[in-house]
Amino acid sequence: MSNKLTILEKMNNYFANMQKMKTKDKVVFYRLLSTLSNAWVGLVKSVSIIERQEKNPVVKNILGWFLSRLRSWKKLSECMEAYFDSFGEAEIWIIRSWEKTWKLNSVLIDLADQLEKIASINWKIRWALVYPWFIMLVVFAVIFIMMTVVVPGLLKIFEDKEALPDSTKLLMTISDFMVNYWYLIIGWMIWVYVLIQMWRKTPSWNYLFDKALFRIPVLWETVRKIILSKFSRVFVNLVASWISVVESLRLVSDIVWNEVYRQRILLLAQDVKSGIKIHQSLEWDPLFPDMMVQMIQVWEETANLDDTITKIADFYDEEVDNTINTLNKLLEPFIIIFLAVIVWFIAMAIMEPIMGLADAISD
Repeated sequence: MSNKLTILEKMNNYFANMQKMKTKDKVVFYRLLSTLSNAWVGLVKSVSIIERQEKNPVVKNILGWFLSRLRSWKKLSECMEAYFDSFGEAEIWIIRSWEKTWKLNSVLIDLADQLEKIASINWKIRWALVYPWFIMLVVFAVIFIMMTVVVPGLLKIFEDKEALPDSTKLLMTISDFMVNYWYLIIGWMIWVYVLIQMWRKTPSWNYLFDKALFRIPVLWETVRKIILSKFSRVFVNLVASWISVVESLRLVSDIVWNEVYRQRILLLAQDVKSGIKIHQSLEWDPLFPDMMVQMIQVWEETANLDDTITKIADFYDEEVDNTINTLNKLLEPFIIIFLAVIVWFIAMAIMEPIMGLADAISD
């Protein structure tokens, strides 16, 4: 029995090590570690306390490994580097910078707040994307059932197929195709999905896709506000951690998840390295609004980073909330209208020959 338990434990550890630490788990870890640090509890003992009370096997394994490395006089940032999938490069740089000052507890709270706000934005984005797609999936499922089950049964009442109206013939053709070749439809959808996933792995595809987003007016504004919010919030924490502006821009470029912005921020880093100020490089750039450029100029002239740039991030957070709520409200009527048009077409295609048959009988 003990051998079986050992095998299960090894399997559990193996699969746990393959997974990464979720954002909510990192937030809890940072907050607990900050609280214990404020109570003058040492780093090794703090991680040990958090590891003992942790129930999630993935987090517990990571913290257990941290603990073994910390006892070997390794730094927390060095431990985090081994789990690069769980801890981003920007987080590691911030921790590494503040380890030199022995004020790790102060940055942990800021890091937890940053992760929470970014996670909140990401969740809202996913919900804004999943909700309409779910509705559309239900709509297409209803249409598929109607075309493969309901419509064929109703069309059986018509014996003379050639005498049917054009709309009914079109409906019949679509219905027959979906009944007889449904596997081709599913196969085509899978093929398109796989092809898109393959293209997404190429930098050229990412750039073209992200650039195409900017041609959709409402979506472009939403994407831009999300990116600017992330850019502002992460940039604040990096520069406030005494990381150089050039290095901070490089790290931020990997977080904005948009290839167009990523390349522009990398170009901005090169400009700053050449002695050009940030607001001068971004002036008249459509990717960065005038208000943000002016706020950055104020920061560069006053060095008041936290108050200036954080206000930008908070402003765009509110704008993202309002835009997503508006998009959801606008999408619902369009989906309802789309479904109504489909149902109207099916109903008319079926009712038209029935009404013609009724007229013929009455005559």
